[in-house]
Amino acid sequence: MMRYRILPVTHYQQNCSLVWCDRTGQAALIDPGGEPERLLQAVYEAGLTLKMILLTHGHVDHVGAASAIATARQVAIIGPHEADAFWLETLPQQAQHFGFPPTPTFSPDRWLHDGEHIALGKLTLQVLHTPGHTPGHVVFYSTDGGTAFVGDVLFQGSIGRTDFPQGDYDTLIHSIKERLLPLGDTVTVVPGHGPNTTLGEERQHNPFLR
Repeated sequence: MMRYRILPVTHYQQNCSLVWCDRTGQAALIDPGGEPERLLQAVYEAGLTLKMILLTHGHVDHVGAASAIATARQVAIIGPHEADAFWLETLPQQAQHFGFPPTPTFSPDRWLHDGEHIALGKLTLQVLHTPGHTPGHVVFYSTDGGTAFVGDVLFQGSIGRTDFPQGDYDTLIHSIKERLLPLGDTVTVVPGHGPNTTLGEERQHNPFLR
């Protein structure tokens, strides 16, 4: 069975998700945006084995600690889609602009594409390419847990910004309506910022989806 814990990090209070298989103890960090020591301490205190880092997109508040953690634990960085390569190449500039510690550029060990599956212990995470906030944004969906880790695509009562380079409002709405909502109303949404919600709640009440 999938279990997870949300660990908000940095002054952006970005939701890093520690996800694990309770049968094997194998774990992943989704979007480690900063505070690598704190995140690694959380993995240690939970008695888990970190196997990978998963990234939804290339913004610094979601990837800021990825390189440090990957180096410290010798684990792979997986994702996002390669259309976000230009964001990872500008991490030093992003960090300076948004008030983050110096952040070096890096390339993931594996780019992701729509329809792929990631094995984590006995769990399987499905990859959904959901552009709009960024062109290479992906979502990680666990059918086992009925949970979608959506990064900055969808929030409780709101959606991701589309005013960044290569963002597009119509593309984002299409991603939400055609890729996320068909997963079903009972699916729990773990956003990149703020509280959890469900797809049913957002389908009915999110003003951007009416």
